[in-house]
Amino acid sequence: MTMLILFGSLFLLIILSVPIGIAIGISSMITIAFSSNIGLPMLIQKLFTSLDSFPLMAIPFFMLAGLLMGKGGISERILNLAKQLVGWMIGGLAMVTVVACAFFAALSGSGPATVGAIGSFMIPSMKEKNYSPAFASAITAAAGCIGVIIPPSIPLIIYGVISGTSIGELFKAGIIPGLLIAAILMFVSYRTIKKQDDVIVDDKLDVSFKSLLASFWDAKWAMLAPIIVLGGIYGGYFTPTEASVIAIFYSLVIGTFVHKELKWKEMKESLLETINLTGATMYMIGTSIAFAYLLSIERIPMKIAEYITSLSTNTIIILLLINIFLLIIGAFVDTIPALAMLTPILLPIVLEVGVDPVHFGIIMVVNLAIGFITPPFGVNLFIASNVGKVPLEKIITAMVSILLYMIVGLLMITYIPILSLAFTK
Repeated sequence: MTMLILFGSLFLLIILSVPIGIAIGISSMITIAFSSNIGLPMLIQKLFTSLDSFPLMAIPFFMLAGLLMGKGGISERILNLAKQLVGWMIGGLAMVTVVACAFFAALSGSGPATVGAIGSFMIPSMKEKNYSPAFASAITAAAGCIGVIIPPSIPLIIYGVISGTSIGELFKAGIIPGLLIAAILMFVSYRTIKKQDDVIVDDKLDVSFKSLLASFWDAKWAMLAPIIVLGGIYGGYFTPTEASVIAIFYSLVIGTFVHKELKWKEMKESLLETINLTGATMYMIGTSIAFAYLLSIERIPMKIAEYITSLSTNTIIILLLINIFLLIIGAFVDTIPALAMLTPILLPIVLEVGVDPVHFGIIMVVNLAIGFITPPFGVNLFIASNVGKVPLEKIITAMVSILLYMIVGLLMITYIPILSLAFTK
């Protein structure tokens, strides 16, 4: 009965277009009022105390650092370097977009932010070379998914907090999967543009060793940022939260005094945008963790786990079912509340069949990253549509083949654990 009230009210509110954070909070209160043994004050207390977390402080700091780096000239220099590295290939501009998103992912930790920062430069450039506007927007939206896989990653931080898994280990585990998704998208770019040689204006750039060195030199401060941040975390010199503050300080110094493109106006805009994003994000995290607490009190995760394991005890089958479930959920629910709601439910199931919690964190995040580009509520699709001035339905049509390739990558990450655990202890 409790499960029916909880999930029934939640899905009804989502169907009625109630914002997901509010829907989670209301469904929790309805469940407490009608069938739970715990009082409403306990749920409210859990909502606030769940945010009293040192690791969660990294989220607004990494958001601010990413915005400052974007406005301080770092993203433009990353693009120039990416053009020199892969711009000479067939499908060069699409590949540049993928590589630039991978670089920017190591600075921002956010998928939508990556699409906005890189797409504003690259989608118009691809359209000038007669790329299909739909494909140009679709490949940019897909490449933005790398932003939540390659560290630092905000969803990985949230998973680490909820599951009690080391965030540093999760960051290490995200490196190879993120690069694998990038390689898959580069292959898609090559294959797609190779078929359109008759309409594509030559998009291959003339690259010389001298220009490559010059772009490396110009981008040296941009490349140094992830080395300092991630190197410090992996080396044990500071925690992810401390690293996020160092990233802000680094962004301010480089943007203001080295590139001299970060003025007071840009700083103010970045701060205001961070405040808006943090307010929405922290509210969703708070209600989601309170929701997860209610789930655990009512032993709902245990009941679901028992049901799934009654279907099969085969690890391959269970992971396949979980992947299908997460892909469906990711199409309708934002990454942050999905992680907060589902981690307590799914983690006990995979632990029972011997899956490493770090590996499972990567599986969850890659699944939900694909949700960024899955209709009807894929956030990256909306951003790419807005930036590229392309109707959403055309982008969705162009996205179908890209989605299939990304699902192949997901299955590789799921069933080849060494891809995630190669750098972990």
